[in-house]
Amino acid sequence: MQVLLVALVVAGCAVFAYATARDQAEDAARRQAGAVARAVADSPSVREAVRAGTPGTPGTPGEPGAPGADPSAALQPYAERVRTDSGVDFVTIMAPDGRRWTHPDPRRIGERFLGNTAPALRGGTFSETYTGTLGPSIRVVTPLRDADGSVIGLVSAGITVRAISARLAAQLTALAWVAAGALALGAVGTYVVNARLRRHTHGMDAAGLSRMYDYHQAALHGVREGLLMLDGHRRITLINDAGRELLGLRGEVNGRGVADLGLPAPLTGALLADRPRVDEVHLSADRVLVVNSSPVAGGGRRGTVVTLRDHTELQVLAGELDHERGFTQALRSQAHEAANRLHTVVSLIELGRCEEAVEFATAELELAQALTDEVVAAVGEPVLVALLLGKAAQAHERGIELVVTPECGAIEAGPGVPPARDLVTVLGNLVDNALDALTGVPGGRITVTVRRDAAGLLLRVADNGPGLPEGVDVFRRGWSGKGEGRGLGLALVRQVAHRHGGSVEAGDAPGGGAAFTARLPLAGGAA
Repeated sequence: MQVLLVALVVAGCAVFAYATARDQAEDAARRQAGAVARAVADSPSVREAVRAGTPGTPGTPGEPGAPGADPSAALQPYAERVRTDSGVDFVTIMAPDGRRWTHPDPRRIGERFLGNTAPALRGGTFSETYTGTLGPSIRVVTPLRDADGSVIGLVSAGITVRAISARLAAQLTALAWVAAGALALGAVGTYVVNARLRRHTHGMDAAGLSRMYDYHQAALHGVREGLLMLDGHRRITLINDAGRELLGLRGEVNGRGVADLGLPAPLTGALLADRPRVDEVHLSADRVLVVNSSPVAGGGRRGTVVTLRDHTELQVLAGELDHERGFTQALRSQAHEAANRLHTVVSLIELGRCEEAVEFATAELELAQALTDEVVAAVGEPVLVALLLGKAAQAHERGIELVVTPECGAIEAGPGVPPARDLVTVLGNLVDNALDALTGVPGGRITVTVRRDAAGLLLRVADNGPGLPEGVDVFRRGWSGKGEGRGLGLALVRQVAHRHGGSVEAGDAPGGGAAFTARLPLAGGAA
């Protein structure tokens, strides 16, 4: 197609050049014939010869120029000389009635001129294409005037169409060579450009590129993973729908720098990093994202391809699974203690100390029931009650005391109350953090406060452990009291609080240790 297009362009140019050259050749022939005709008509010798041959003009009879003498004898050699020197095909000098005095073929002298002479007889010079004795020709006819302005003869000069075609044929040969060279150059250029284009497109033609683009668009908007492409200056060049949703971006972002998107600093740092990132967990405003990035190969700083996966639900489910495992371990320890107590009761009965067995069993039952009644009355929300009972058993197994403060107020699920899953995430992670802090600490104590008031929900967990390190953001993803790179719990607590428009704070407990307070406003209530 490209070669055909080049051929059509070259052919069109060649036809245009041929038509232009033909018109120019005809105009040049017309100008040349006109110049010769006017020069002959203005020649004094021609005028004298014509006057000498005109009746009534004085002269010597019997000699050239005498009255009644034929002007051809003087004009024919002159006309042939002019014709040969000027390059025209004929120069005809004729009487006003059209009788020829000169002609390239002497046998035609004396015959009538074939063509129009009326405009010239009226004193004008004109040109025409006419078929005469020499064939079709472009001719110019001009009047031959006497000194008083009267027309005493006519002069016609012309060039045959055959001669013009011969001149044009020489130009056409050169034009054909130029056209052939242009066509060859265009073909070679097309091949070079096409070969280079195929190298850049990995051998794909236009149809392949179009098909790949369609698949690209379908895959880009069909996958659930977020896809982000950055150029060498860390500006967004492409982002799919899932990427916009996961990063919480709105409006047009193509061309914007990553640092201008308002993302959390750790996530922004991961997107700006030069080295590849593999399955790094980062938190956005309301999501847990797994980030993978890879630089674009090809030399130089071409850009980066980033993929994002949403692990929010998975992380929540993992947290719930951890809590369920805690419940299971607590039940296992309670079953172990219950078996020990049951063996104690059986042994007392076998020893005949029935009253002591009853007292022992009653005391254990009252203690367990009292803890349950205390938590149920203080908290109210069944899911949080189950969570705290499990954490109490887990704490008891570690030798840690978990108490619910008297200032707690019962809460129930309803309109405006955050989902129980989010409450479990907040309270469960704060208690787990306290359990980890008190591991190995004698006399460890955890105090839990759950209260609902006009401002919303307040969840506070305090311990009497070693307290918080100074100058450390404990809510930063990856921070843990047992070392860097482990913690997600406190970061998830802050994420849940911010998602509901609340806040979470960390400080020192009144009796020493750490205290964490989360405030979650109710929907439509004061923050």
